[in-house]
Amino acid sequence: MSSKTTLRKIGNSLGIILPRPLLDQFGFSEGCEIQVIVTPEGLLLSHADPLVAEAMKATHDFMRRYRKTLAELAKS
Repeated sequence: MSSKTTLRKIGNSLGIILPRPLLDQFGFSEGCEIQVIVTPEGLLLSHADPLVAEAMKATHDFMRRYRKTLAELAKS
């Protein structure tokens, strides 16, 4: 399914209004937390998973802590 929508100003941010059929199809409702993932093809929206969020935080902390080591490993 493909759908067009427009970015709209919401306070100091921009928001996307999703059509009702898409919301129903994927089980999104008001107040539902979603995760936005950047992929080479574009943005991927999915239900937020607390375990994934925790793993991503741990990964970012690890990468920040071992930034120099990871940069050296990337050279080889």
